Amino acid sequence: MFSKTEIEKYFLAEKQESLLFMVIGILAIILAFVFFFGVKTNFYKGAAVPLLTVGMLFGIIGYTVYGRSDADRKRNVYAYDMNPGEIKDKEIPRMEKVMKNFVIYRYVEICLAIAGIILVYYFNNKEARVFWKGVGLTLAIMAVLALATDYLAEKRGHDYLDGLKTWEATLK
Repeated sequence: MFSKTEIEKYFLAEKQESLLFMVIGILAIILAFVFFFGVKTNFYKGAAVPLLTVGMLFGIIGYTVYGRSDADRKRNVYAYDMNPGEIKDKEIPRMEKVMKNFVIYRYVEICLAIAGIILVYYFNNKEARVFWKGVGLTLAIMAVLALATDYLAEKRGHDYLDGLKTWEATLK
């Protein structure tokens, strides 16, 4: 049976994963600066580009989700007992949108990983273009990392949404 405990667990896990996103983002940004300014080879300068851009995305997304998780958790735990209609009218549609967005994220991440692999393959034996090989390798790694973390978040989101819908159906 779906309960307030499941709501608490979902948002606490979301908050923990967003903290992980922030840490990965910060480390990627630091590594990008080390690669770009500290290492003299073009491969590492190329690797710095996706580290910086994807690292900033990870950091911003992580910070945003981290900042709103507690308020979302409190609002939905309160609504569970005091205003179940709010879960039906607001939380279920919000989660359905989130789940649709995960599909978009998945395809974007797969495309970025494939683009990175193509860059690595195409520029593999071209020493003059080693910068692009660095871009490709790091882009593929960051895209696969994002894909893996989003997979876990999507799975958790499906379970949460299914629980909400099951619980909402029992209210009728």
